[in-house]
Amino acid sequence: MIRWFESYFENSLAIRLEILDSIWETLYMVGTTALIAGVLGIALGIVLVVTEDGGILENQKVYSQLERAVNAFRSVPFIIMLALIAPFTRLLVGTSIGTTAAIVPLVVGTVPFYSRQVQNALLEVDRGVIEAAESMGSSPFEIIIRVYLKEGLPSLIRVSSVTIINLIGLTAMAGAIGAGGLGNLAIARGYNRYQTDVTLVATVAILIIVFISQVIGNYLVKKTSH
Repeated sequence: MIRWFESYFENSLAIRLEILDSIWETLYMVGTTALIAGVLGIALGIVLVVTEDGGILENQKVYSQLERAVNAFRSVPFIIMLALIAPFTRLLVGTSIGTTAAIVPLVVGTVPFYSRQVQNALLEVDRGVIEAAESMGSSPFEIIIRVYLKEGLPSLIRVSSVTIINLIGLTAMAGAIGAGGLGNLAIARGYNRYQTDVTLVATVAILIIVFISQVIGNYLVKKTSH
């Protein structure tokens, strides 16, 4: 068994430290992007919910402008987004290549998707509960915190899990421009050098990260559902 593994995964064994570094780079990109995009996405999603028709802070002008912006950014393929905002990325971090630089387009690509997911999750909150809070004199801020976010927490966790899984896929795509991580390893080492075993190992590592993310998400949903 060991000889078989060494025979078919010779290239992977030779760069095992590089594989570990790539796993860490992927987790770094996913974790940092999830934190930044999570805050921005939740804020934007809340604004979309409260300013739409019938919202507690109804404002059709604000809602229509934000919705158009979200739809526009969601429509741009991520690989094109990488090239479009390269000058902005260089302005922020000094370069458009590398793991840290990849976080900028990852955030820009994730926020519109996540904000729409947040909006849909919060719209599932029972309208009767919101009206009851309004009748008791709760302020819009109190309704957002105590009703929308509290009652919609299971749905928010569910859509967050979906977004993180989508984000893991985007980090792999970012590897096409030298962003580092498992995607870059699979392309630069596995595909370009015809080292199929490296591509396979990188793919399995990505699948494991996705699986763990899904398990954690499902666990949190069960713990917060009531």
